[in-house]
Order: sequence, then structure tokens, then C-alpha cells
Amino acid sequence: MTAFDYLPPLSHDDQAIAPDHGLFAVQPLTGGLGAEIDGVDLAKPLDDEMKSALRQALLHHLALVFRDQRLGPDELVALGHAFGDLHVNPFVAGLESHPEIMQIRSEENEEARFAGRWHSDITWEERPSLGSLLYAKTIPPYGGDTLFANMYLAYESLSPTMRRTLDGLRGEHTAFQGHARDAAFAEAPEKVVHPLVRTHPETGRKALFVNEYFTRGIDGMTSDEAAPILDFLYRHMVRPEFTCRVRWGEGALVFWDNRCTQHYAANDYPGSKRLMWRVTINGDKPY
Repeated sequence: MTAFDYLPPLSHDDQAIAPDHGLFAVQPLTGGLGAEIDGVDLAKPLDDEMKSALRQALLHHLALVFRDQRLGPDELVALGHAFGDLHVNPFVAGLESHPEIMQIRSEENEEARFAGRWHSDITWEERPSLGSLLYAKTIPPYGGDTLFANMYLAYESLSPTMRRTLDGLRGEHTAFQGHARDAAFAEAPEKVVHPLVRTHPETGRKALFVNEYFTRGIDGMTSDEAAPILDFLYRHMVRPEFTCRVRWGEGALVFWDNRCTQHYAANDYPGSKRLMWRVTINGDKPY
């Protein structure tokens, strides 16, 4: 049996039978994850019924796409706060009036961009993100899509032997790979340790929790010992059947669950501008 032979049927029945609240229309994107939501104006305050319905949709589909929204900074921050406290990133300055809003900006002729590696947001924190909301302000005429991958399926498709092995391991995460630590980032931890497999606090399902951007090793292992395991997981967790791809339009917003997904920003729009606003919701310590 080769490393990729073991693949039971995809375990996404929960997504397929998401409850119909009658408050909005839901169109799944793929069999792996993702759904487009129609009939919700996110600029308006959400009542408790709508918040509950959207949270249930997020738990079922993991990434929600809303088209043609019109949000200012106040509305985006209020929307994020509807689902929890917001994170202020110590590395990237937010809007002056709204420090919770990170500007993900790519200028024309700029090569270094927010792109290129699969990851979950701020896993270098002791309490990583619950979820993120990314809002499209300026988009290129083509390209700049965001891909998402389902970490439940990535874990559940592993062999029973591999799952038992990973269940006892912990990954080392850091924000300081590739750039120096200085006084401006004093509040960010040098390194944190999280389970390689975390249990989702709301669904109880297990998901891989390791990413090539912020995970630098496995606790208690040498780098030579950890590298084959991590390299295998990085390849395995983004198999096409675990993923979906979102094409942006101006005014689109995507809300995703960082506890059980990873995402990848495609850097395929040379010579074009792209501006996104992101707010990130604080989460719990993984277990």
C-alpha cells in the first residue's frame, strides 16, 4: 500500500444536511467544503436568529461566500464582533481608525505579496483564531483567487495507524520564520506548541492543525525526524477533493473557520492592484 492508497469515503455528511433556516439561500461550492450564501445584507446588524443560522452554516460548510456586500470599516468591525472579540495583528498595521482591520494590499509591480503558502491564520498565538472575514475592496481583472482546504477530511482520510501516531504529537508554531524579531513585536510569543490534531470545540470533530507557513517542527523531535512527517502532511492536506476555490468580485466577503480549514492566496495577477480588508476573530487554546 502506498502513502496515498488509504482514502475512505469523504466524511462530509454533516455539510450535506445543513439545516434550512429559511433565512437565506445556500449553494455548496464543492463536495469538500464551501458554500455561497444569498439573501443576507451584512451591512445591517445581525439579530440573534441570523447570527445563530450563519454560525450553523459556518460549522457545516467551513467557508461562506457572500457576494455584492457594501461594507465600511464600522460595518466590517461590527460584523466581526457579532461572532467574537477581534485580534489586532502586531506585524501588520491596521487601519488607523480601526486597528482590527488588516489591509492586505498588493500594488502594481509588487512581487512580495500575501500569497504562496497554505496556512491557518495566527496559529503562532497561544489562542489561535476562531475564524476570519476577508472583504474585497479592489480586485484585479482576473486572478487572485483564494483556495480553501478541509482539515477534517484531511485527517479522516489518513490510515488508522497514521491517525493514532499524529494524535500524540504536538507542532511548534512561530511567527518569526524568515524575519527578525524586534521590540515592535514584543507581545508575540517566540514559539507556541499546539496538537498536530485538534478537536473542534463546537463540533467535536478532529482536524489536522499544522501548516507550512507557521509550523516549524514537532515538539520533542529533531528537524530531520520531523521533516518527513510534516512534508507528507503538507502534500496530503491539500488534495483536490478536500478543497474549493473562490473567485473574488468587488464587494465579496468570505467568512471561514480557521480551526478546521487552511487557505492559499493565488499570486497570479502581475501588474494589477488588489486590496482586501480582513478582521480575525479570537479563538480558544487548541486541545
